Amino acid sequence: MATAPASVPVAGHDTPIVDTKGGAGRVYAVLYFAEVPLTLDDIKDEVAMSKASVSTGIRELMETGMVVKVWKKGDRKDHYIAERDFFQNFLSFMVKMLRLERDVIHKAVEQVEPQMRDLADNAADSDIREIAAKDAARVNGSKAYLTWIMRLANAMESGEIFAHFPRPEPAETPQARER
Repeated sequence: MATAPASVPVAGHDTPIVDTKGGAGRVYAVLYFAEVPLTLDDIKDEVAMSKASVSTGIRELMETGMVVKVWKKGDRKDHYIAERDFFQNFLSFMVKMLRLERDVIHKAVEQVEPQMRDLADNAADSDIREIAAKDAARVNGSKAYLTWIMRLANAMESGEIFAHFPRPEPAETPQARER
């Protein structure tokens, strides 16, 4: 049986994805089908996991926006609900990954670009100057990609993406067919 990868490559780094051991998926499923907000204890009882594992799963899901903490009047415990909009879940995850990739690449560009320019302008060896100039041009070309990533992330975050890729109409429900 094939298993899902524990991470995805982003800008040359392995980036963890949600639910590397299955716990967060079980927690999400319980919250997705719950009719009311649930506490960690409620979730723990449903998924037969330790409270620490449930807490870890909740934290992972909150980081991607798949679960949110809500306040329940008269109860001091934290309560959680699942984001049921799969489009929103996808967009939240992708925006997070795009911004992470952009940040990693941008940091690398900021660190290496001045050194390349210095070598291109000041290296004693003409071959080194030529190579450094080509490499500096490549790095400079990556800036268009970084701008595009941010535009894409912003379009996803604002919902503008749906002007280009409309959400499909919800499927007909069994109750609607019975009428």
